[in-house]
Amino acid sequence: MTELLQLAIAEIEKLPAEEQNAIATRLLAELKDEQSWKIRFQATTDNQWDSLAEMVRQEIADGEITPLDEVFPSQS
Repeated sequence: MTELLQLAIAEIEKLPAEEQNAIATRLLAELKDEQSWKIRFQATTDNQWDSLAEMVRQEIADGEITPLDEVFPSQS
């Protein structure tokens, strides 16, 4: 176990049981979600990636995109 994870667990152990369970539930859900994405990515074929890339290129060409500056405006 990493030092950072040990530190996080030590801090979680200081919380009431209800809060510990809430955090544990979120962590377990996150781990399940990560595993699901890992399986999906590993199962994706080169043809599927190529098809996805072509779809994105077409959306860009058709102007069906939102510029990142609109999604994440600069804070300057």
